[in-house]
Amino acid sequence: MIRMMIIMGMLLMLQGCVLTKLVSVPMRVTGAVISIIPVAGNTIHDGIDSAADVVDDVPI
Repeated sequence: MIRMMIIMGMLLMLQGCVLTKLVSVPMRVTGAVISIIPVAGNTIHDGIDSAADVVDDVPI
């Protein structure tokens, strides 16, 4: 019982970090793939990267 409560407590402490990473990592990978496009790729990548930074800063 105590072990389960410790595990639940650890999960509650880590949930904000894990949730934001689950959202921002696919955004960053998509931005990296899009940056291959010759003309507009870097602009789109910068926009996606700044949006991922905002998601990382969300205080969950």
